[in-house]
Amino acid sequence: MNSGLEVRNLQKHFGGIVVANDICLDLKPGDRKALIGPNGAGKTTFANLLTGTLVPERGSIRLNGADIMHLKESKRVRAGVAKTFQITTLFKAMSVRENIRLPILEREGKSLNWLAPSTSFPEVESEIGRLLAQFRLESFADVKVQDLAYGQQRLVEMALTLALKPGILILDEPSAGVPTGDAHIIVDAIERLPEELAVLIIEHDMKLVFRVASRIIVLVNGAVLLEGTPGEIAHNQQVRDLYLGARHDR
Repeated sequence: MNSGLEVRNLQKHFGGIVVANDICLDLKPGDRKALIGPNGAGKTTFANLLTGTLVPERGSIRLNGADIMHLKESKRVRAGVAKTFQITTLFKAMSVRENIRLPILEREGKSLNWLAPSTSFPEVESEIGRLLAQFRLESFADVKVQDLAYGQQRLVEMALTLALKPGILILDEPSAGVPTGDAHIIVDAIERLPEELAVLIIEHDMKLVFRVASRIIVLVNGAVLLEGTPGEIAHNQQVRDLYLGARHDR
């Protein structure tokens, strides 16, 4: 495999607790994979190992054939690995448009000019327009983020992350905090992501997982229990006993 993300035998301990135990994972362009598991399984820890927030004790992470283990978090983002968060990390007193402008200017090396008139960088404004349209945020473009519903804030965060033009997108609990009645907003946004983008979704909402993921990885006690299609996971008795049980309602 020389394109996409290749993870082999990642190991991490917190004191005497194993939080990542020889985890292996492949994410190829266009993949839609979900990582599920009970609380404390190590899902977010694994995501933080991928992004460089945490440093593994051993193992390897390669992106498009190149070793990225030595890269710090910011450089992994520039290399093409980006992650959203369980809690939105937006500039809430700024408008949606202003929020989306920031990562584009940073990506283009123009971040010192973020207060410049929009006419200064018409190509940036054009890209903002495309992202607003993709996430159906056009009517909220000039609304302050703090005045948006939480589901819409999650869409803004996804737009910001996509503005970095990653090859690998990690969505950490994208539906967290979103009212059940608005969950379809997040599903629709994931389904509209670029086809060539590799996406790893860390999520507790099984309806969302079974709707958008083509393959599901089950993590238990920091180790991969199994990986399979949604049908294989749904009918695996061990997975049902450990995690899904009565929660799985398709």
